[in-house]
This record gives sequence, structure tokens and C-alpha cells, in this order.
Amino acid sequence: MSPPLNQIQTSPTLPAAADVVVIGGGIIGVFAAYYLARRGVSVALVEKGRIGAEQSSRNWGWCRQQNRDARELPMASKSLDLWERFAIESGEDTGFHRCGLLYLSNDDAELARWASWGEFAKTAGVTTYMLDSRQAAERGKATGRPWKGGVFSPSDGTADPAKAAPAVATALMKLGGSVIQHCAARGIELEGGRVCGVVTEAGVIKTRTVVLAGGAWASAFCRQLGVRFPQASIRQSILSVSPVEHRLPDALFTAGVSVTRRNDGRYALAISGRARVDVTPQFLRFAPQFMPMFAKRWRSLLPGGLEGVRGGHETLQRWRLDAPTPMERVRILDPKPDRATVTETHRRAVELLPELRKANITHAWAGFVDSTPDGVPGIGELPGVPGLVLAAGFSGHGFGIAPGAGHLIADLASGAQPIVDPIPYRPGRFANSSWGKVADF
Repeated sequence: MSPPLNQIQTSPTLPAAADVVVIGGGIIGVFAAYYLARRGVSVALVEKGRIGAEQSSRNWGWCRQQNRDARELPMASKSLDLWERFAIESGEDTGFHRCGLLYLSNDDAELARWASWGEFAKTAGVTTYMLDSRQAAERGKATGRPWKGGVFSPSDGTADPAKAAPAVATALMKLGGSVIQHCAARGIELEGGRVCGVVTEAGVIKTRTVVLAGGAWASAFCRQLGVRFPQASIRQSILSVSPVEHRLPDALFTAGVSVTRRNDGRYALAISGRARVDVTPQFLRFAPQFMPMFAKRWRSLLPGGLEGVRGGHETLQRWRLDAPTPMERVRILDPKPDRATVTETHRRAVELLPELRKANITHAWAGFVDSTPDGVPGIGELPGVPGLVLAAGFSGHGFGIAPGAGHLIADLASGAQPIVDPIPYRPGRFANSSWGKVADF
């Protein structure tokens, strides 16, 4: 059963032209379009299914700085402020609040890594507290067990995946932006080597600038333009349980299982990093570049099945622009959750937090997390296709950093001063790379 998602009404009318067309109505696409509209740019956003229906509503909802890659940390820090500012500016509710994130561990090596990151975080102005055994036991008293230590990051928080993308899309429409659901973008038209339009199933939108925020579909879309963007998707499974009488930590991470409280009182449960790898033609094509990452995670990545093939998002097919595409055959990627993972996740959660024995499982679902070889997204104009800005490969981190990423994308698409340094995200870093050794254009 797919997770709950706020559904919104959007325009059925396709505009003839726009300054910028955004392809993809996930959390990245809607924030990029929102920040463009705020600066007076005419924006049209097209989504093949429903706003936020894929990975944007299937994640934990964590908005964190803690344990971020150094390249993503500036964007993560900006994003926390932008989550708050969005609510004030728009009046829309994403469910964001700075509840603080709690990490608990009995593993000395893990605690040492967190302490090392904490020292680095101080140089970046991030507030995070290492917890000794007494402090960890106090903050983690709902577990009823001792802990060697932990981390508490008070300025981090969560937002509600069921609310966030629809809320931002609603704010975008208030600003005059066009949002068209159930409308797949089939491809890009070029004139003189530069973008001049987007071909959709409902017609053509003339434009000089396109943002491709296609999530797990991005690499296949790039392939239609002769652009090689290495991307691999893993299938993660999550479940939620009903509210319980005694409130548990809002956001708790342990190596065994993690728990996140939703705004309606339900708790989302997941095992960090546990996923299935569904072999697809695209996976085989890019496997050499992903082997170093997968080798490091071999304990948590399990062989998958045919869900990736059924989804059609990792096809090597070249499609026509005047006929239905794989995006129209599969409007929403809704893979089956892994039953064994769901069962094990629930078992671990109940063992960790005995209060959850009183709760019932309400939903179980899966989503495809699109990744890059180095775990950092590709954001920037694609070399060889002037006017096409890529924003994909967020590697499971996209929800929390979406406001900052959207702002950066809007900056790049409109020629404004970037909110953060865009160089670490440049898509060209994957050119001619092999076995994880990236090369630049």
C-alpha cells in the first residue's frame, strides 16, 4: 500500500510558452519552480503522474545537517532556514519543525565517526552535541536500555512527505506558475544546438530553459539527448504504525532501526541503508562506476527482482516524441515493498521501543532511490545541451535539502548569484569515469 499523499487540483491547460519549463513534480522540481516564480520568472511544471507521488512522499522526512557529506552540508544548512521561511512566505504547511534528531549507539567505531564529524561540523557553524552514556540513556529512555553514547542535533528536524511537495506546488500556483499533472514530457526540442521547447504528450511548450528534475527517470531521459548520466536506483521499503499513548522520540536513529514521528501521530519505521538492488539494463550499463559504492554497502544491499524492469525507468530504449513513452505507461513508480524487510523492520522497532507493541501497522511501501556513483547529486547545465539544467541523483538525501537545491537550481536557471557553490554538484564530473574515479570536463 502506497503512503498517504495530499492530492491537489492543478490546471489541465498547457501554456504555449514559458521562461522555464520544469520536468518533474517531486520535491526538487516544485521548489525549483517556486523559487523561479518568486523572482518573476514565468514557469510551467509538468508531471507525468501526481505531484510528489514517487520518492518525495516515500522517504523518512528528515531535514538534517548531522552526518552530511561535506559537499552537501552548506546546502543542508541553507535548507533548514528555507524550510522555515517557506511557511512564512507562502502560508502553506509542509509539516516542517525543528524537533532535533537523536542518534544512539553501542558501537565504539560508530561513535568515533560521529565525534569526528562533530569536530568538522564546528568549523561549518553547525551545532551538534555528543552524548555520554548517561545523557544517551536519558534521551533514549523510551528504549529502556543502556547506550554507550550518541548525538543530538537540536537544530535539525523533519517535514511531512505527505504534505511537502503538494504544499510547494500550491504556493507555486499562487505565484502564477503553471502546474500540469498527468502530463509526461517526452523530450526536448533544439534550435541551433540550444533548447527551444519541451515536447509533452499534450503538446509543445516553447522555452529557452528547461530544468530536468526527473528523479529515477532522469538518466533514461538524458539518454534520448545522447547525454550519459550514470544513475542507479535501489528499492527501499518503509512501514508506518498507528499512534501510541506515550510519545516516543520525534526522530531516532540506531544502526538497527530508525523511527520518525509524523504530524498525525503515526510513526514511520525503516532500516537505514537496507535495500534491494533490482538488476535492469541501465544498472548493468553503469555497474562499473557503482561497484565501489555497492562494495562498501554489501551488508545492507540485497539482490532484488523484477520491480526495476517493471517500472521501466531504467530502460535503455530510445523512444519517439510522437508516441507514448515509458513514462506514460507507468505514471507513478509504485514498487512492491520487500516483505522480509518490512517484517524485520517491525520486529526491530518493537524490540527497540516496547511502546510500539501497542501499535498496528497502517501502511507498508517501497520507493526507488536514485543515486550517483559518489552519492552527491548532479546539478547544473548539461555540457553539450545549452539551456538544459539537470537536477537528479540525490541519493536518498533530496527531501531534506530540497529548498536549498531548488534555490540553487533557480539561481542557475535564471543567471542569479548561486546560494551555495555549485561546483561540487556539476554533472560533468562523471564524464569518462570508471570504477568510481570521476573525471571532469
